[in-house]
Amino acid sequence: MSNIFFVHTCFDVTIIPKTQTIDMSHVLDDLDFAILSYLQKDGRMSFTVIADKLQVSIGTIRTRFNKLIEDGTISIIGRVDPDKVGFHAYAHIAVFVRPITLKEKVAQEIMNKPEVSFLAMTSGDYDLEVDAMCRDNDHLVKFINELAEIEGVHQTTTTMYFKVYKYAQPDLNLLK
Repeated sequence: MSNIFFVHTCFDVTIIPKTQTIDMSHVLDDLDFAILSYLQKDGRMSFTVIADKLQVSIGTIRTRFNKLIEDGTISIIGRVDPDKVGFHAYAHIAVFVRPITLKEKVAQEIMNKPEVSFLAMTSGDYDLEVDAMCRDNDHLVKFINELAEIEGVHQTTTTMYFKVYKYAQPDLNLLK
């Protein structure tokens, strides 16, 4: 994986989609989106710099930022380059669940595995989509075998990622 796509020392802003009922007490406005956009570019950007760029007070930025944290719109994390820290096998795994009534149970069990970097329910040919980061191919094989042992996992199909060309947060301008 290229160093271009993963930042080893900088903080990153992650926008976490809500899975619960939307709290309408805080609807995002243009100022919130502007703050989020600056933080996506540089998660360590100071409130002073953001306030200057947006021509508002530091207190306004601090208040908005704290509300975005509190309501779960963003979380601040340190993003590492997986290759630099020892993850050399990155894969997409399609999981077929039978009977389909076990889909939630299977998803909950997969979600708790530390190798899982992404998990989603899908439409189409398979039921769950899993992205996994493993130390090496032997670790990946062991992980796939563990998935196969979960009650309800009927079949898996694995696609290895040889090179990641783009790894990014969503472009907030697409929401306008």
